[in-house]
Amino acid sequence: MTIEVGQVLTLTIDRTAEYGVYLVNEEDDSVLLHKNDTDQELLTEGEKVDVFIYRDKQGRIAATTHIPEMLNDEYGWAEVVAVDEKIGAFVHLGFAKDIVVSGDDLPKLKQLWPAVGDKLFITLRVDRLDRLFARLATESVILDYAYAAPIEMKNQNFSGRVYRLLKVGTFVFTEEGYRCFIHENERTAEPRLGELIEGRVIGITEEGDINGSLLPRSYERIDRDSELLMNYLVQRSGTMPFTDKSAPEEIEKHFSISKAAFKRALGKLMKSGKIVQKDGFTSVVEDPEEDKE
Repeated sequence: MTIEVGQVLTLTIDRTAEYGVYLVNEEDDSVLLHKNDTDQELLTEGEKVDVFIYRDKQGRIAATTHIPEMLNDEYGWAEVVAVDEKIGAFVHLGFAKDIVVSGDDLPKLKQLWPAVGDKLFITLRVDRLDRLFARLATESVILDYAYAAPIEMKNQNFSGRVYRLLKVGTFVFTEEGYRCFIHENERTAEPRLGELIEGRVIGITEEGDINGSLLPRSYERIDRDSELLMNYLVQRSGTMPFTDKSAPEEIEKHFSISKAAFKRALGKLMKSGKIVQKDGFTSVVEDPEEDKE
């Protein structure tokens, strides 16, 4: 059998060199295993070594003992180490050359392309020019790998990687191996492909898929909005020309929250005695203890 790209082979050390060892098969086909492409201590001639075959940056056939798991239609996570807007995203699989995920397989909007540090669920393929490339998992592949989420997951938090983007929502593969869908109404911004996100479970389907949300729970949202208003008041020396009577357009313009959310936040702050409303203004209540100092 000839030595070809994409194969996992058991080869024999034929001779050593300063920069690595040359391996051969039974037909005496030779390939270099560079010392930078292994963490094994390579010993004497005649030793057997399990290697993966690929093409190095110069296009030469090369061997590595870092055998990727994404072979024979198996899939796994690979970290993005570089992004080229003209080519695609490059992932690192442990050996010397990074592998490309073509830009044709990435979202049309480049701002939704993965960033360095994101991870993609991929398998490896060999093209007509005998070069390795990475292929993203399809929906049917994810269904094969996914587990059914238990009903106890409802109202719990989750974290996972984005694997598919549609106009109607975001698909996530959670760290536990559950398939999750986040409707566009349950997020404030669209995550990138491969981005690690955290959310909460708002439902479990009969098939065991998760319906998720990236929006905070109602009490968390009130706390966040209340903090937003207090910070705004502090920046304006403790008073602002907005109350629960202000127009929704003005609220949206200055705080980027709805009139309903604004009123809930104001209500919490007034109930706790931190603010008062008077004559069209909202003001911070001065702490009498501070006045004594």
